[in-house]
Amino acid sequence: MCIGIPGQIVALDQHQPQHAWADVCGVQREVNIALVCREGEPKEAMLGCWVLIHVGFAMSRLDQQEAEDMLAALQAMGEVEQDVALFLAGEDNHGLRR
Repeated sequence: MCIGIPGQIVALDQHQPQHAWADVCGVQREVNIALVCREGEPKEAMLGCWVLIHVGFAMSRLDQQEAEDMLAALQAMGEVEQDVALFLAGEDNHGLRR
């Protein structure tokens, strides 16, 4: 299944300038933010931003309401789709934490 999931940028990676850490349902994941950084904007401006994450890349910025609506929809899907529930919990299809 290919899905994007909202996450909030909580820290910048000090060793990899195009990477940051995003909180996704209480699990912190490393993401590449190169596609969503705005030209001339300091990277610190990304802190607190909501982004749509797909395969480790922040694909677009979201406002908080969009992110909350998407998370609610994904959590509702997780009640019936095991893959989505595992993804939201930060686990793979074999129950291993990422």
